[in-house]
Amino acid sequence: MKPTTHAIRMGVRRGWTEFVQSVRSTQDQGFYIFTGLAVLGYLIIRRNTEVEGTDLLIPTVAMPSIIGGLVTFGVVIGPAYALAMEREDGTLLRLKAAPHGLTGYFTGQLLFHSISLLPQLLIILIPSFLIFDDVMSNGASGWVTVVWVLVLGLLATMPIGMVIGSLVPNAQKVGTWGMLPIMVLAGISGIFYPIQQLWGWVQVIAQIFPMYWLGLGMRSAFLPDSAAMLEVGESWRTGWTILVLGAWAVVGILVTPVVLRRMARRQTGSQVEAARETAAQWIR
Repeated sequence: MKPTTHAIRMGVRRGWTEFVQSVRSTQDQGFYIFTGLAVLGYLIIRRNTEVEGTDLLIPTVAMPSIIGGLVTFGVVIGPAYALAMEREDGTLLRLKAAPHGLTGYFTGQLLFHSISLLPQLLIILIPSFLIFDDVMSNGASGWVTVVWVLVLGLLATMPIGMVIGSLVPNAQKVGTWGMLPIMVLAGISGIFYPIQQLWGWVQVIAQIFPMYWLGLGMRSAFLPDSAAMLEVGESWRTGWTILVLGAWAVVGILVTPVVLRRMARRQTGSQVEAARETAAQWIR
């Protein structure tokens, strides 16, 4: 068996093991339930509110956008925290010594953070189909769109989290370098209200990043064609969604291994020990 293939198989095994441990963890279960119920609570509160200029209700329009936002948040912040912490505790230093260890690590992180979205999505989607009308207007073709948008979205956004985790000086800085920018992007990317309500230059900035296109792609999957009138250009711009998310995915695939290798080369035992001491002081 080739070393690369072996590393990928080990990464898949590690990713699945971490997911099983996560769903068995009381803390992680609480997180999944809390975020899912928070989204449902917002949708239920707005269940009788119509979107201005249409006969569509807020839950129908907002749910796919929020799902897109949750995907982006989860696969950026999760890998960033994991990478920063495992750099501090020496995990990456040990992986560096193994053949293609970083390849296996990236594979494991991709699998773990991808399937970790399932509990939240199920908590949101299953009750939504029971409570709200016309949640999925496009049938089987809509679910096909959900799949390719999620795959492209994961490949486009997870490398951002890996790069953030590689660059931050410690895990405590992930909130500043990662969480705050993602929250700002969520505010300007059409997740909670139409992007057209913002200044033109802000709309341009939002459309540079993948979160806007993830939300747009999810809306195109769930909503009827008539809802495209709410979007920029009154179109779902499917081609642009594929192009932008695909471009971010390609850049991420090319850049992330380079950043990880450079980070690994700089990692030493003395740095790990210093990071542990800093973390211990932070806890005290």
